[in-house]
Amino acid sequence: MRVVVVGHVEWVEFVRVARAPEPGAIVQASECWAEPAGGGAVAAVQLAELAGSATLYTALGDDSLGHRAHRELQALGLRVEAVFRPEPQRRAVVFVDDEGERTITLLSPKLRPRRSDPLPWDELAEADAAYFTGGDPDALRAAREARVVVATARELPTLIEAEVRLDALVRSASDQAESYRGELEPPPSLVVSTAGSAGGTFAPAGEPARRFRAVSLTHPVVDAYGAGDRFAAGLTFALAAGREVEAALELAAACGAGGLYHRGAYGPASE
Repeated sequence: MRVVVVGHVEWVEFVRVARAPEPGAIVQASECWAEPAGGGAVAAVQLAELAGSATLYTALGDDSLGHRAHRELQALGLRVEAVFRPEPQRRAVVFVDDEGERTITLLSPKLRPRRSDPLPWDELAEADAAYFTGGDPDALRAAREARVVVATARELPTLIEAEVRLDALVRSASDQAESYRGELEPPPSLVVSTAGSAGGTFAPAGEPARRFRAVSLTHPVVDAYGAGDRFAAGLTFALAAGREVEAALELAAACGAGGLYHRGAYGPASE
């Protein structure tokens, strides 16, 4: 199966603390590390784990962190098709507390690929699935050439402008930045709202929403970072593989839960 992600990368500095700092507080970190992450990168790595390979279309900063992110994502097994922008690489700081919950601070704007960038956009017509986390409207239209297209509601303004049919729209029910009230035309074939350990809901076009369950956790939660991106990647893969919606959501939930056992974006996973 040929799978791609059109989206963004963040250079993330992870800081493990007992609890996220309150205003005015000083907290001691027990561990810190850095790696390329962000929704596009995490979803692409998950898709590569499922499909055996994946391509990430992205934009990176033309600085040391942008080029380091490019090298490290390739080392994770991705084919990275990137354009380097004159802006600094987007960075973020993530606090991970003792419960595994993450708190994200973004330090710069998202770098998005554009259809005008010299990337192999024509190859998208041969893709079985594409997941969209960032890009201009024409980049999304190029992604629509794939057989199955899934997108995050976080990019709703771009989705509205592009006016393409999505096979699925994925949103977090608890994140106001991912709210969706039926603004897309044509409407998505499926809208999925995730709710962490409570599972979530799914609504095929023209049908009322129904609930789906989260999977039972088999290990303690290590780090919630990227769990939603892994969920979306699993859903994208399963829909492209021809699974029925309920079965696709089972795989997506398993991928999301698997992300909870990873330190940072990719691992190592707890045993």
